[in-house]
Amino acid sequence: MSKVGFLLVLLLAAAGFGAYVFQSEPTWYERARYPLRYEEIVVGHAENYRLEPQLLAAMIYQESKFDADVRSSSGAVGLMQLLPETGQGIADRTGGDNWTPEDLLDPELNIRYGAWYLRHLLDKYDDEALALAAYNAGQANVDGWRKRGVEIQFAETRHYVHRVQQLKQVYAEAYAAELGLR
Repeated sequence: MSKVGFLLVLLLAAAGFGAYVFQSEPTWYERARYPLRYEEIVVGHAENYRLEPQLLAAMIYQESKFDADVRSSSGAVGLMQLLPETGQGIADRTGGDNWTPEDLLDPELNIRYGAWYLRHLLDKYDDEALALAAYNAGQANVDGWRKRGVEIQFAETRHYVHRVQQLKQVYAEAYAAELGLR
């Protein structure tokens, strides 16, 4: 058998094995591709703020891939990519005395503030997609779209909402036990 033929057979075997693993153990693949960290904090704050833990985990993955130290070019910080001014506003409303923007690097505080903010948005809009859009694009944009009776106007925000909702399902299936879903 030639080298090309051998490589082709090897490639087909690897693809077949990969397909078998994906079909027989989809959770294994999902867990490898979509990690879950800080699950106790996620579950705790999901309970505290009446959120679905899989939604909170999906948002954290989409925002930061669970990297607590990440900073965006727009100045958003930490796991849930909160802007310092958003963090300050939440601190003011929740009694966060002596709060500093660097506190957003603390996973517990970042998830707590992000969960508080998501609950605020869900209460305001009474719609998961609109709350996610506001988290991504800002409340002023969502309020303007609603006032004009139009759909989400930013392609990036439409993608964000769709992606978080997809990831919510992934986290519900792959981490049901860890997130207290069964």
